[in-house]
Amino acid sequence: MEPDIKQLLEANLELSRENNEMLKKIRNAQRMAQIYRILYWIVIIGASYGAYYFVQPYIGGVFDMYNSSSELLQQQKAGLNSGAVPDLKSVQGILNGLQK
Repeated sequence: MEPDIKQLLEANLELSRENNEMLKKIRNAQRMAQIYRILYWIVIIGASYGAYYFVQPYIGGVFDMYNSSSELLQQQKAGLNSGAVPDLKSVQGILNGLQK
């Protein structure tokens, strides 16, 4: 084999090995990036669920208060539409319902 061709083949082989090492490093970096991205989203979703779990009793209380006050106000509207004047007990009931 001619020395020039042999030298070119060896240089080509060396470049191929360097390229192979770089490609392996790039592939490993992509895998790690994908793993970190998955962990990132798991943390985000877990934190969202945890926050909802923590706040859910307060949200339920707000909805219960809204529903009870809405029912009381509907009862008062029905009483006012019939021409009756609300007495002190019914007003006190509305205020007690809002304080819960």
